[in-house]
Amino acid sequence: MRTLRRYLATEIVAATALVTAALLMLFAFFDLIDQIKDLGRGTYNMRRILVHVLLSVPDHAYALFPVAALIGTLFALARLVAGSEYTVMRTSGVSTARFAGTLASIGLGFAVLTFAFGEFIAPPAEQLAQRIRSQAITGVVAREFRSGLWIKDDRRFINVIEVLPDSTLRGVRIYEFDERSRLASVSYAQRGRYQNGRRWLLQDVIQTQFDEMRTSVREIPELEWQSVLDPDLIAVLLVKPEQMSAWNLYSYSQHLKENRQKALRYEIALWAKFVNPFAVVVMMVLALPFAHLQSRQAGIGAKIFTGIMLGLVFYLMNRLFSHLGLLSSWPPLATAVMPTAIFLSVAIALMWWQERR
Repeated sequence: MRTLRRYLATEIVAATALVTAALLMLFAFFDLIDQIKDLGRGTYNMRRILVHVLLSVPDHAYALFPVAALIGTLFALARLVAGSEYTVMRTSGVSTARFAGTLASIGLGFAVLTFAFGEFIAPPAEQLAQRIRSQAITGVVAREFRSGLWIKDDRRFINVIEVLPDSTLRGVRIYEFDERSRLASVSYAQRGRYQNGRRWLLQDVIQTQFDEMRTSVREIPELEWQSVLDPDLIAVLLVKPEQMSAWNLYSYSQHLKENRQKALRYEIALWAKFVNPFAVVVMMVLALPFAHLQSRQAGIGAKIFTGIMLGLVFYLMNRLFSHLGLLSSWPPLATAVMPTAIFLSVAIALMWWQERR
């Protein structure tokens, strides 16, 4: 079994690496096409576009690795079936369960690699990519902290506690400095609604002015505010939960709970961080019955197409269940686990059916 495991690992790793490289080049090409439309805006030149595309690669690798592992394993096993090597292994006494266990042990190494990408490499790289893009296009520097989103706009620092789904801002603080970098005013608005032309209507504003010798406070029911911010830019500046590390997701979800805010989306993303690496193992085990299924009738190309379709279904199911979980307030763990559990059940059922044939 040690020789078999080493041989399988060599074949699967080579095939998976090839598939991963092909998928990453394809998605990098799509990113390049998407970013070129902003070429020339501000200082967003070709060099910054290429840097943005390269920094987005780790996030794509993390999201695509279960699909790449499925296709790569299916390709490697299909070659073994076509060359009758799989038949020799089975007649030598290797059961389907032991074969699946060998695939799972190889997949654990892939799972560790996937978790490392999702936790330590992809989040900072993606955040840096978004920061480079937004700063080049608008000159705005932004960062998200526990206290909300912080944005630097010329001589103003803006803090937004929460961005609602309709792009309404809640809890807006504006710190404005004069040309000598002295604090000139602090404004706090309960809400801010976008009008047009990057104009916002701030409501229930308390404004504090700092003059040379005195301080004045006034309350303003509504105040028109001109800013570089617009809903599209805010959507770029905000870090998506799926692109945060597990530790940041845990810290931020706890912060939301402490402030009696909804944290379901962040909790689903947190559990998905732990489930996604094990999805790699499940995908590799699922490749076993599909590689052997109709071994004489279907060629390698047909099985690779099957793997692509299965990977697409898995990706769509992940997206579907995450949205259904948010709409129906399902338990976060169940929402994150359900697609992987369904595919694992299909793999076990197919292997049992093949053993009974």
